[in-house]
Amino acid sequence: MAQASECRNSLLYYYSVKFALSTYATVFSILGLMILCIGIYAEVERQKHKTLEGIFLAPAIVLLLLGFTMFCVSFVGMVGSLRDNRTLLKTFFWVLLVIFLMELLLICIEIIFENKMNAVFHSNIQEGIRHYYDDLDFKNILDFVQEKFSCCGGDEYRDWEVNLYHSCNGSGPLACGVPYTCCIRKVPGEVINTLCGYRTLDKERLELLNVIHVRGCIHAVGLWLKDNFEATLGIVCSMLLPQVVGLVMAWLYWQKLNEMYSKLDTVDFKMLEIRDFSFGAVDLSGAGWCWCLPKEGGYIPINVMEEEDKEEEGTV
Repeated sequence: MAQASECRNSLLYYYSVKFALSTYATVFSILGLMILCIGIYAEVERQKHKTLEGIFLAPAIVLLLLGFTMFCVSFVGMVGSLRDNRTLLKTFFWVLLVIFLMELLLICIEIIFENKMNAVFHSNIQEGIRHYYDDLDFKNILDFVQEKFSCCGGDEYRDWEVNLYHSCNGSGPLACGVPYTCCIRKVPGEVINTLCGYRTLDKERLELLNVIHVRGCIHAVGLWLKDNFEATLGIVCSMLLPQVVGLVMAWLYWQKLNEMYSKLDTVDFKMLEIRDFSFGAVDLSGAGWCWCLPKEGGYIPINVMEEEDKEEEGTV
């Protein structure tokens, strides 16, 4: 315990925590700035061909929010650690803690209310399918998910009926069909006919088992996450663990600064209160707006009080 206390009070401990927190905050502020720049570029490109009404379906909006949050929070932590500013460190710690707790809450909500969350995802995916050919970002993401997880649509393949081009009431070559990314590849790397999903929406599931994937992507991704528990745990830890590290370092550095500032404070305010010292009598002229500018002789006349005590002791 004594060695741990000595290590904690050493300058090496102070500089180690300071360097670690500064490096951590700097790295994540740069990463957040990069994500923010990518999001800005993606949003500019999206605005050129914008027809999708739901902004939360656009990956560019997600990148903007993520990059802006990462940069702002990390920048506050970086400046606070470099300047030994306890106010900024407190802000960094509490904001990061709130974000961390919100993420834990969302994970718990997803686990407990899985069916309701799936319904929310389904409604959003249907909105994206409705504008599938209008937003290339969403189209590319959905195509990747359908090919990667061998699925089609949100809840099932019939979700594609909401799309104007794939509706059975349409008259084009895509009418009553699904995109080729829903089709089953019998051979890995096989070149698929883009019209392989032709006239599939008006058929029963059993008729399509060897033609397209009939399972929805919400269920396919959920089953993959449950079957690959190690990968799921790794994804969750990769999101939460860096935040835990930042919280621990910010708290340790915050506590170290409090100890250092308390040692620098040589005024015993309790003794002053016992001596009926009136703080209203202190002359704060010249202290500045922060009441922190130095003044020769100090603002609290401790030396005068000590001299009076010595005179009293001498007379006795």
